Amino acid sequence: MRKIKVGITHGDINGVGYEVILKTFEPEEMTNLCTPIVYGSPKVATYHKKSFECQTNFAVKNSAGQADEGLLNIVNCFGDEEIKIDMGKSTEDAGKAAYVALECALDEYAKGEFDVLVTAPINKNNIQRDGFRFPGHTEYIEEKAGEGNKALMILMKGGLRVALATTHLPISKVSSAITRDLLIEKLTILNNSLHRDFMIDNPRIAVLSLNPHCGDGGLLGKEEHEIIEPVIQEMFDKGIRCFGPYPADGFFGSGNYSHFDAILAMYHDQGLAPFKALAMDDAVNFTAGLPIIRTSPAHGTAFDIAGKGEANEGSFRQAVYSAIDIYRNRRSYDEAHSRPLQRQYYEKRDDSDKLKLDQITEDDTL
Repeated sequence: MRKIKVGITHGDINGVGYEVILKTFEPEEMTNLCTPIVYGSPKVATYHKKSFECQTNFAVKNSAGQADEGLLNIVNCFGDEEIKIDMGKSTEDAGKAAYVALECALDEYAKGEFDVLVTAPINKNNIQRDGFRFPGHTEYIEEKAGEGNKALMILMKGGLRVALATTHLPISKVSSAITRDLLIEKLTILNNSLHRDFMIDNPRIAVLSLNPHCGDGGLLGKEEHEIIEPVIQEMFDKGIRCFGPYPADGFFGSGNYSHFDAILAMYHDQGLAPFKALAMDDAVNFTAGLPIIRTSPAHGTAFDIAGKGEANEGSFRQAVYSAIDIYRNRRSYDEAHSRPLQRQYYEKRDDSDKLKLDQITEDDTL
């Protein structure tokens, strides 16, 4: 079987994107594991390569269909265009370069040219333009490649997985965004992802509160009593094993997170501040719920160390590993569940004449 093709976008060219990409694929075992295809600029890659000691070689291609196994491939998205690099700075040129690479990658993904996508960090401000009016990668990829499905942002390292009910949203808008429908949507996506993407048969999900001390009986807020608790009970009754709400302040410090397969936080910093304190270097951002498998490192552009050769590639390497693992898990899960109706009859022990007849008819065709 051919190696899994990993599409990679170069992100902000003034950040550490190329550095962590080049460092990740310097060991030979990485190109033995997969076929990496960077959407970007060979000239920019060469500029970054010269800024630190790196032995990674790459082949320049016009599309992922030409990619060579055993090498890092760079699809030239810019032709002979000169791209100005201002290391460590947020610039209009860098934002345009990040956008062009992302568009090029998604166009080729739609043609089936690669299997999974790993995105290097962008600057959410300078990338804004016609065609990209989104707060981040997650929302943009949901719109462009989601096929009508909703995305869920999951930060993960090993067995620690933190999902977000709301993502890149001002804190002043979080409370009004926490609704019954939203939590049902996010818990359903999370539960499905734990089954299909991580092959966990009977996952346990912890749900954090929105307000301090779970609202203290309504003194500090009523969202727990009026929205979160009823949703947890409703989902549990449907077979999704979710528990809580738990006060967010002590949940991670007490080690309670270790008893669950995933945690649903209500907003960005509530979940990601403790997560990154526990798991920064090798953490991965995974966009669940979509047909496309997309991961990224958990860090940003790191302008402060760009061009100094100091960037740690551990998170990016884990993003590549995770994308490959999830691709394999989905393939195995889908093969194992390719005839879900037949198994459902036995599990539910349904005695209706119609289900019996359907089962007999299906068996006779085998």
